[in-house]
Amino acid sequence: MRGKIIKGIAGFYYVYTDLGLVECKAKGIFRKDKVKPLVGDDVEIVLVEGDHLTGNIVEILPRKNALVRPACANVDQTLVIFAIVKPNPNYNLLDRFLISMEKQKLPSVICFNKKDLATDKEQEELLAAYSGCGYRVIFTSGAQNQGIETIRGCLLGKTTVVAGPSGVGKSTIINALYPKANMETGEISRKIERGRHTTRHAQLFALQSDTFIMDTPGFTSLSLGEMEKEELQGFYPEFEQYEKACRFGGCAHLSEPVCGVKDALAKGKISQVRYDNYTMLYEELKNRKKY
Repeated sequence: MRGKIIKGIAGFYYVYTDLGLVECKAKGIFRKDKVKPLVGDDVEIVLVEGDHLTGNIVEILPRKNALVRPACANVDQTLVIFAIVKPNPNYNLLDRFLISMEKQKLPSVICFNKKDLATDKEQEELLAAYSGCGYRVIFTSGAQNQGIETIRGCLLGKTTVVAGPSGVGKSTIINALYPKANMETGEISRKIERGRHTTRHAQLFALQSDTFIMDTPGFTSLSLGEMEKEELQGFYPEFEQYEKACRFGGCAHLSEPVCGVKDALAKGKISQVRYDNYTMLYEELKNRKKY
């Protein structure tokens, strides 16, 4: 029987099948081959004789892809959720996540939540910064059920990883999309305006037979890995159309004279927020110690 792993905890894997949810263990051959089943894996299972609720995973079917963070497989896209306010968005962290997903060849949809608490100006600034670089941007209020159907339309027929920092309303939105999730939404610490890590394990929810969403633990930091500083500008697609006006090939768009990107920035054609993130990340990669 075939199914899809929707959750894995302490060596047990919960597989979504036509018969319902089956609790499975993985065969020892996977440990021998150093292959670990991942949430999102399509698998072949054998039911324990006389029991339709437990079984063993005997084969992991070929993966479309596998992500390291969050650890999951067979993903089509990411829905990255940040709050507009309470807490204010960490743009640097958002760009890190978008870059991480692009490195793994995954498209991203950006959801800015808590629109009911934000001003029109705050929403307009975010829309200008991120829709201008090619991402679809959706504004929602999970608490007031606004924008949920727009998100649902983006998810149809796909497996989508939902990710973002703690406290931005990921669980509230997932509950709105899939009430059976019955997840803890947690409360935001008034002192530091950051949420508790209410999600401890990646878990898939089946909205339809071909539509899954995956909740993941909230993240507060994200490394760019082994990227070279020269690669970074390739992850800022809004730069590309202006680079032909740069005097020097390989322009880093920092202190060089006659730079088309900096000219576009000065004219308001490129987001200051995005450019500032680019310069910060460039310096981080430039100063990274190599061992």
